[in-house]
Amino acid sequence: MASWNALSPSIVEYFEGEDFYRCGYCKNESGSRSNGMWAHSMTVQDYQDLIDRGWRRSGKYVYKPVMNQTCCPQYTIRCRPLQFQPSKSHKKVLKKMLKFLAKGEIFRRNYEDEPMDSTMEDAVAGDFALINKLDIKCDLKRLSSDLKESLESEEKKKEKHSKKEPCNELTHSQAIEEKLGSGEPSHSIKVHTVPKPGKGADLNKPPCRKAKEIRKERKMLKLMQQNPAGEFEGFHAQGQAPSSFPPKAKSNQPKSLEDLIFESLPENASHKLEVRVVRSSPPSSQFKATFQESYQVYKRYQMVIHKDPPDKPTVSQFTRFLCSSPLEAENPPTGPECGYGSFHQQYWLDGKIIAVGVIDILPYCVSSVYLYYDPDYSFLSLGVYSALREIAFTRQLHEKTSQLSYYYMGFYIHSCPKMKYKGQYRPSDLLCPETYVWVPIEQCLPPLENSKYCRFNQDPEAVDQGRSKEPDRVRVFHKKAIMPYSVYKKHQKDPSEEATVLQYASLVGQVCSERMLLFRT
Repeated sequence: MASWNALSPSIVEYFEGEDFYRCGYCKNESGSRSNGMWAHSMTVQDYQDLIDRGWRRSGKYVYKPVMNQTCCPQYTIRCRPLQFQPSKSHKKVLKKMLKFLAKGEIFRRNYEDEPMDSTMEDAVAGDFALINKLDIKCDLKRLSSDLKESLESEEKKKEKHSKKEPCNELTHSQAIEEKLGSGEPSHSIKVHTVPKPGKGADLNKPPCRKAKEIRKERKMLKLMQQNPAGEFEGFHAQGQAPSSFPPKAKSNQPKSLEDLIFESLPENASHKLEVRVVRSSPPSSQFKATFQESYQVYKRYQMVIHKDPPDKPTVSQFTRFLCSSPLEAENPPTGPECGYGSFHQQYWLDGKIIAVGVIDILPYCVSSVYLYYDPDYSFLSLGVYSALREIAFTRQLHEKTSQLSYYYMGFYIHSCPKMKYKGQYRPSDLLCPETYVWVPIEQCLPPLENSKYCRFNQDPEAVDQGRSKEPDRVRVFHKKAIMPYSVYKKHQKDPSEEATVLQYASLVGQVCSERMLLFRT
C-alpha cells in the first residue's frame, strides 16, 4: 500500500463570513477585509491554483482579500523572469554588493526602494490573533488520523464488496484514488490548469522562444549535467557563476542579471557570500542545524527595524509565521532538483547568516513569502538584492523545469506608496480580481490612478472561467468520510451551512473545490 504521505490530499477548514481587522498599510482599525481558511495540508498544485485566484498564505492560514470592499485592494503580482532586464537602480545595488565583497567598501546611503520588506507582516498582523486561536482549534493529527482511517475503510469495503454494485452515497476507494491521483498523482505538476478567457496568447504558459535560444539552453543544460555546480541543499553561489547560467555577455551587449550577480571576485576578496536553499517544511537537517541562528536574525530584525519589544518576536511566532507551511514536499523526477514546497534561502556572509528569504517553489513559479535580515547590513539594500537573486534563481530552476517560469512577489498595492516598488520589476502582470486573467502592469496603472479597485480585463463580456459551476461536486470530509456536497447537504439542518459551502466554492473555484477536502465538523 502506498504511504500515507503519497495519498494525502489538501485538507482545508474554511471560516464563513469575512474577517475585519486593522490594515497594516493605511492603519484603518477595521478597514481590511478578507476571507480565510486554515490549511491542514496542501499540495503545491492546489496552492498554485489558489494564488492564481488571488489567495495568499501566512503560515498555514490562507486568505483572500475582499477586493471591492477592503480599504487597500491587494492585487497579486508576478514578474516574468525570462524577459527580465535589471534597471539602472537594480544594477547599482548589485555593483554595491560586488564592491563590498571585493574590497569591503561600505555605502551608508539609505535606499527608498527596499523591496520584499516586512510591511507584509504589518498587513497580516491582524491575522495573528486568529492564527493563534485556530492553531489550538484545528487538530492536524486528529484530521490526518480520521482521513487515513477513512481511506483504509473505503479500501476494505472495496475488497469486501468488489462484486457488488458500488454505493452512490459515499465516494468509494476507486473514485478517491482517481481524485487523489492514483493514475494522475495530486503531486504531479502536470495537472491541467483552468482555461483562461481571452482570444490572445495564454499568459500562464511560457512565451514562445526562438530556435536559437532553445539550442543555447540545451547546450547550457548539457554543460550543467557534465559539471553540476553545487547542491541545492547548501547550494553555493559566490563570485563565480555556475555553468548553468548564460555565458558572459559580449562587450557590445548589456550584461545579463547573472553576469552582474556572479561577476568574478579577486582571490584576495574581503568577503565571501554564499546562498543556501534549505527545505523548511518538513524541516531538513540543514534547516534544523541553523534554526536558532536564523531565528536570532529574525528577532533582531523585528526589534531594530519594527521596534518590537524583545518579548514579542518569540520562537513560537517565528515558527508559525515563517517556518510552518501547509505545503507538502514533492520531488517528481521532472521537477527541480530541490523539489517543490517551502524553503528558506539563506544568505551566508563569511560563515554567518545575514539574511533569509522565505520562498515557496510551486509548479509554475517561485513565490516570495518574506524577507528578514541583520540590520547591521541594511546598507547592502538586501531587499532589492534578494529579489534579484530570487529572479535569477527562478531562471535557474526554469532550465530543468521549463513550465516554472514566473516569480510571484505577493501583493501589489497601488494605494500604498511603500508597496508600489514591486511594479519596478518588469515585465510584470497583475491579476484581474474578477476574471483571474493576467494583465500587463502597464495597462493596469492608468485605471488605478483613478480608482483603488479596478477590473483589469477590458472585455466586458469576459467572466471567471474557473468559477464554481457545480457546487454539488465540492468534496467534503465529514465524520471520517469523504463525500460530495450533494450527499453532505442531505444530512444538514443548519441553513447557514449551505451559504458557507457555496461561498467557499466560489472563492476557490471549481477545480480546487473538487480536488481539495473541505473539513466540516
